[in-house]
Amino acid sequence: MKTALARLLLALAYPWLAHAATTGGSSVLAAVALADIALIVLLEPLLQRRTWAWLLLAVVAALLWRLAHSPHALLPLLLVPVAFIALVAWTFGRTLRAGRTPLVTRMMLALEHPSSSSDPAMPIDPRQLGYTRRLTVVWSATLGLLALANLVLALVAVPRGLLASLGVAAPFVVTETQWSWFANLLNYGLIGGLFIGEFALRKRVFPGRYRSFAHFLRQLAALGPDTWKQLLR
Repeated sequence: MKTALARLLLALAYPWLAHAATTGGSSVLAAVALADIALIVLLEPLLQRRTWAWLLLAVVAALLWRLAHSPHALLPLLLVPVAFIALVAWTFGRTLRAGRTPLVTRMMLALEHPSSSSDPAMPIDPRQLGYTRRLTVVWSATLGLLALANLVLALVAVPRGLLASLGVAAPFVVTETQWSWFANLLNYGLIGGLFIGEFALRKRVFPGRYRSFAHFLRQLAALGPDTWKQLLR
C-alpha cells in the first residue's frame, strides 16, 4: 500500500514538473520530471533492494545529468504524454480481441465478485457484459484519439516542437505553453471527466449496484497490486 501511495504521489507530481519545465524553459526541471518517471517505474525493485534496479537508476541519473545540460532536454517531455496515453489505449484495446475478456468486464467482475470477500456477490446483470465491452471500446478509442491529438500538438509546438527541432515548417503552430496546458494538465482532466461521467451513467443504467463514487474508488483501491496484475494481463 505504501508503494502504491508513493507511486501515486510521484505520478501526480509529474504533470506539474513537466508543465513548470516547459513554461519556464528549464532543462534542469525537465530532467527532474523524467527522473520522476524513472522512479515510478523502478520504485518497487528499488525498495526491494534489487541490485539491477539501483544500477539502472544510476545509469538513468547519469544520462539525465547530461540531458539537463543539453539544449534538447525538453524534447522527451513532448513524447511522454503520447507514449503513456497510447500505451493505456492499447491496454484496453488488446482485451477486445476474440477469445479475450474486455478489460472493463474484468474490472466489473473483480469488483462485484471478489474472491477474498465474505459478502454475498450480487448476481450479474446480463446487460453488464455488453455494457462493459462497449465501455472498453469507448476507453480504447477515446485514449487513442487523445494520444493522436497529443502527437499532433507535439509536432507543431514552437519554438522547440518536434517539427521545429528538425527545421520543418508546420502547417499551423501552437506555443509550448499551449501544448503543455493540454498535454500535462487538460489531458488528465478529460480522462477524469470521462471516468466520473461514465460512473454517473452506470448508476442510472444499473440502479442499486453502486453506493457512491467514493465507495467505487475505495473498491478499486482495495483490489490491490496482485489483482491489478491479473486484470492487466
